[in-house]
Amino acid sequence: MLMIRLARTGARKQPQYRVVVIEKERARNGRPVEIVGTYNPRSTPARIDLKRERIDYWVSKGAKLSDRVSRIVSVPAAASPASVA
Repeated sequence: MLMIRLARTGARKQPQYRVVVIEKERARNGRPVEIVGTYNPRSTPARIDLKRERIDYWVSKGAKLSDRVSRIVSVPAAASPASVA
């Protein structure tokens, strides 16, 4: 079964995460099928970069979202500066 979950990167006490599609049985930082985004909780506000169309694709193929990733995905996408002007 495929899961969309977080894989930790970054130095000690300075976590950054990749949002990855990975087999459920693999280790947290094991080889992913695809990297579909990044999440940096240490910036203010937390920086979230997601490939939403790829996440939708994998969910349509049967991938399940982890609890944390489902919260991150539910945050609305920020308006781009070009669309504000």
